[in-house]
Amino acid sequence: MARRYPHSNEDFFSTHIQGNENNDLISGLRNQVNELKSLSLDIGDEIKEHNRFLKDMDNDFDSTWGSLTNSMARLKKIASSGNHRYIWYLLLFSLFVFFIIWLIIRF
Repeated sequence: MARRYPHSNEDFFSTHIQGNENNDLISGLRNQVNELKSLSLDIGDEIKEHNRFLKDMDNDFDSTWGSLTNSMARLKKIASSGNHRYIWYLLLFSLFVFFIIWLIIRF
C-alpha cells in the first residue's frame, strides 16, 4: 500500500490549480455582484425619478380638477340664471371647436 505524503508534487499542483480556479470563480462572482449593485442603484434612481414625475403629475391633476370644478360652478350659475341664450352660445361654440378639430385631424 502506497502512502501519500502531504507535500508531494501531485498534491501541490492539484491544490495550486484548484486555488487558481477558486480565485477566478471568486473574481467572476465579485464582478457579478458589482454589476448587480450598479444595476440596483440605477433602478433606485429611476424609481425616484418616476415617483417625482408622478407627484408632479398628481399636482397638475389637482390644479386641473380645481379649475374644472370652478368652471362647472360658473356654468351651473349661468344655467340657473334663466338666460338660456348663453347656454346655446356655449353649445354652438363647442360644436364649432370640435368641428374645426375634426377637420384638422381629417385632412
